[in-house]
Amino acid sequence: LSSLPLQILFYVNGIYYIFYFLATLAMIIYKSQVFSYPDDFLAPDLAVLFLMAVLEVPRLYLGCKGNLREEAAALGLSLGVTVGSVALALYLLAWQTYVLWAEVLLGALLLAAYALEAALKVTAIAAFV
Repeated sequence: LSSLPLQILFYVNGIYYIFYFLATLAMIIYKSQVFSYPDDFLAPDLAVLFLMAVLEVPRLYLGCKGNLREEAAALGLSLGVTVGSVALALYLLAWQTYVLWAEVLLGALLLAAYALEAALKVTAIAAFV
């Protein structure tokens, strides 16, 4: 009953998130050097990015484990953590101090992957129960 498309998406999301994290970190460093980035806002933007990275590990682990072992509880926890990751991604997409065009593109792609993954998790949970 485990979902192959969901498992593939977990793998692709893991690789994409590494790229997303490094690109966003590089853009925050770039913005802090080129623009008059207020020091009071640099730390929260970096904290959100690192918190998102910390949440990504259990999200992917619980999702993979829940899918392969056909455990609805682990997959449900992963779905809950995904909601938190979406909120942080929305912050980086819309509410950080400066938002570059490349960040909008990367963030929109990340949110689309989260949405597809969430839909597949819901169908997998329904199949397991």
